[in-house]
Amino acid sequence: MAQNSPQISETQPVIRQLDDTAINRIAAGEVVERPASAVKELVENALDAGARRVEIAYADGGKTLIRVTDDGCGIATDALTLALSRHATSKIDGSDLLNIHTFGFRGEALPSLAAVGRLTLTSRVAGGEGACLRVSGGVADPVRPAAITGGTVAELRDLFHATPARLKFMRTDRAEAQAIGDVVKRLAMAEPFVSFTLRDVSGGGEGRVVLRADSGTGDLFDALHGRLARIIGADFAENALRIEAEREGLILTGYAALPTYSRGSATTQYLFVNGRPVRDKLIYGALRGAYNDFLSRDRHPAAVLFLECDPQLVDVNVHPAKSEVRFRDPGIPRGLIVSALRHALANAGHRASTTVADATLGAMRPEVPQGRVYQMDRPAPGILRAAHTAQAPGFDEAMPVMARAPETPAPTEEERRDYPLGAARGQVHENYIIAQTADGMVIVDQHAAHERLVYEKLKRQMAAGGVAAQALLIPEIIDLSEGDTARLMEIAPDLARLGLTIEPFGGGAVAVRETPAILGTVNAEAMVRDILDELDDLGDSTTVQTRIEAVLSRVACHGSVRSGRWMRGEEMNALLREMEATPHSGQCNHGRPTYVELKLADIERLFGRT
Repeated sequence: MAQNSPQISETQPVIRQLDDTAINRIAAGEVVERPASAVKELVENALDAGARRVEIAYADGGKTLIRVTDDGCGIATDALTLALSRHATSKIDGSDLLNIHTFGFRGEALPSLAAVGRLTLTSRVAGGEGACLRVSGGVADPVRPAAITGGTVAELRDLFHATPARLKFMRTDRAEAQAIGDVVKRLAMAEPFVSFTLRDVSGGGEGRVVLRADSGTGDLFDALHGRLARIIGADFAENALRIEAEREGLILTGYAALPTYSRGSATTQYLFVNGRPVRDKLIYGALRGAYNDFLSRDRHPAAVLFLECDPQLVDVNVHPAKSEVRFRDPGIPRGLIVSALRHALANAGHRASTTVADATLGAMRPEVPQGRVYQMDRPAPGILRAAHTAQAPGFDEAMPVMARAPETPAPTEEERRDYPLGAARGQVHENYIIAQTADGMVIVDQHAAHERLVYEKLKRQMAAGGVAAQALLIPEIIDLSEGDTARLMEIAPDLARLGLTIEPFGGGAVAVRETPAILGTVNAEAMVRDILDELDDLGDSTTVQTRIEAVLSRVACHGSVRSGRWMRGEEMNALLREMEATPHSGQCNHGRPTYVELKLADIERLFGRT
């Protein structure tokens, strides 16, 4: 039995105009989702006002207090009341909504904040008098004089007191404070020549400084590099590549980290369009695509990218929070990002991130004994004399033959040359090459390194027209399920370009007739099953090129120097030289490092020699 909706009256419904207070509260639901949203709107207003110094203070995660102080141009006394009116703004005249050069332009932030909290604006323009305006729950007090040297102080207290139902959806003070910090960090990256200070004043008084970022110096890249080191960390700045490219009126700048600096989540990805922080799926997808050849699917690149273009080419009036944008031609920015990042990664050569060495040193550092050192723990004088004697010249001639260590061969002329990855001095556990450099040592994972080298060769052959194949004297028959056979036959033409020729052999079996020549003798069945696993991982949503590169990566593994294989000195040195000449050889096909470099000074610190 149908029931009438409680919202529907039996009488004729009446259309009525909502009052300004209700309108502003509805608008606030879109613009001000949480305290961090209010901070974003107020700081953006400060930046639009030309501020060179912005200080943000909050209490209780922003729920009870948000205060933004700036040294911008200020608001004239006779304009304070108008500034709190809906759709009143100084940033556009309304004639062209596609030519936006400022953070804000809707004129909704201040009236929305005043509708759901207690907002106080204190401001002064150059040559004018200071004034203050208080608004609570949408009701304004008269403008009164105030003492202020210049700029604007926007103070928002008791956010959502006028809409208490919204308070139930607030998270913990810590979570809200973290969201505020993230907003301020993004805006600080967008404006490296502006000083930012973020304080938590929950306990009263001056509070605790959460973030301080002084204005940058030098050119834009120098200022940005310093700002990123301060906000993201010195590790990112040290392992980030400078990005600068242009295409069809779009300019891309910023920094992108080496693949070996990848993260377990996408939290270290900051994207900006015309200086505005955005969370745009198109740009995120382009960033992911640029690193697709270097990272496994559970790792994420770290990058800070700025895309500048004519405002006419991008629509920022898509969402009230202005966090989404829409490009007139999405293919241009995506292609620019992918090509610029891949070019920068190629120019990085075999370089790996310094954090790899830091992690290695941390793992090798011996545990420091705690507490008092007793006399019995100190070497006795006789033992010290014996140790000194053992280190004296000629002592080894007196050693028994069975106790002598094997002699290290004198370095050859080839080894004396200053190669970036040094000269091979040995191999341990038939998997790790130890090389000596001019100022330290390098440890190379021979399988991971050779896997990348084979992969890059395969890609070059593919680009040149296809991978050379070698025919098997006797085709290898592989029994598969009918479903797996069907999937392989769907991509059989692509596999043939990779040098792998397969044919149906009845039932669920396939016959492998040719394999890539670069791999030499391989286990065809293991390679085919690996390709099927890769297709399962990729799913059906990836592009043909992505699928080909992913399959190439799996194929390369089968032609690599295997772990557990003993290598001669000339083979190890040849591998090192090829790594130096091959782009991306600092990481394997899955983004893991292929080598670790340890400086002599770091090694000496491990043994307390400094």
